[in-house]
Amino acid sequence: MSLKPSATIRYTAMRLGIFVGCLAVVAVLVQLRWVPAGLGDANGAWVVLLALVLSAPLSFVLLRKQRDEMSAQISGRVAGAKDRLAANRTQEDDADDAARVGS
Repeated sequence: MSLKPSATIRYTAMRLGIFVGCLAVVAVLVQLRWVPAGLGDANGAWVVLLALVLSAPLSFVLLRKQRDEMSAQISGRVAGAKDRLAANRTQEDDADDAARVGS
């Protein structure tokens, strides 16, 4: 059994890390008043929204390799599941054909 974490978990953790980093940077910039603090009581929502907007393109560029690995891993699993399903269907069809011939 491999101790390597799945590509999906690794990608998700790295994406979350980028978001948390952006959240911290935006919160500091808002506290320093370099970025507007939002309207009224919307400060928290503003900081989170701005962090999401900043982290999305960063993740897209910085995590390309991890995203490709995750895609390859998922497509391999889907192909394996399709192969098993096709094998089960063939086995079931063969058993049905044998039962019809024997009747």
